[in-house]
Amino acid sequence: MIRVAVVGFGLAGSVFHAPAIQADPALSLAAIVTADPARRAHAEQNYPSTRVVGGFGELPFGELDAVVVATPPGSHVALGHAALDAGLAVVVDKPFAPSSAEALELIAHAEQAGRLLTVYQNRRWDGEFQTVQELLRQGAFGEVTRFESRMERWAPEISKPWKASAGPGHGVLFDLGAHLIDQALQLFGPVQRVYGELDARRAQEPSDDDVFLALQHASGVRSHLAMNLTSAQFAPRIRVLGTAGGYLKQHGDLQEAQIQAGILPGDDRYGVDPEPHWGWFGQGDQLRAVPTVRGDYPRFYALLAAALNGSGPPPVDPLDAVAALRIIEEVRTQNGL
Repeated sequence: MIRVAVVGFGLAGSVFHAPAIQADPALSLAAIVTADPARRAHAEQNYPSTRVVGGFGELPFGELDAVVVATPPGSHVALGHAALDAGLAVVVDKPFAPSSAEALELIAHAEQAGRLLTVYQNRRWDGEFQTVQELLRQGAFGEVTRFESRMERWAPEISKPWKASAGPGHGVLFDLGAHLIDQALQLFGPVQRVYGELDARRAQEPSDDDVFLALQHASGVRSHLAMNLTSAQFAPRIRVLGTAGGYLKQHGDLQEAQIQAGILPGDDRYGVDPEPHWGWFGQGDQLRAVPTVRGDYPRFYALLAAALNGSGPPPVDPLDAVAALRIIEEVRTQNGL
């Protein structure tokens, strides 16, 4: 049994990490760190056998094997180093680090310490992303020419104080952009050219909340990625165009909403996309509905357990996150940041 602590119990800790760890028979949710009284009460109610403490320094390090850093982005690097110094394996939520240089320093520390380090890129297990991967394996597209991927929200007000901070690590490019860039790199490989537009639409936004990226992959595919927190009407979540056919899906993955509604990993309904939300594949008017591959965020933790037990690589190579950070840095430089 691998004993895991989750540091931070906001959206990331309470929705993405704790339920998946709790559901995995190879893992034990040994501790949760949160200083917020309401979140502490929520953690104690939902995980009565888990130790809940108020700060990172209160963790029982000698009784742990791994730490998940699910705190606001500005603390990711420092907590990652501290967990490695404590002799533990480390999962860092995205964005991995405010800069590629700091990310590489953390990777070097993990190598020197002989400890596993990985990044929580859970969107690799989105249903629509898995479906695109399956269509690619089937050769359904022929030669892919264009990949369009969007994550849009209607959030005209900033919801959390730390999101009102400026600088590297903050803004929708580092947040949702880290997911979309990672997906594009996983599907179509390294990028040769990057173009990006950054805007702040909300009056109180100190960073960016409306972003467009154009990536030219060495494979020849062009990726157009958009992330927007002020979108009053949503465009399709994903579209892939190829010489033999295209795939379009309007609706995004539902796992986050399911967990918030109490449908947890292990439930037969978890990750199952309803038929009205399936995407379509074909040419012109000749279309067929494509059942969405079941979403599976818990797969990250199954792969983590296997890696810690010596049965495979980490679920995400942290160098993949460095590649995404370098693209983010290039876009910010283009925009004078």
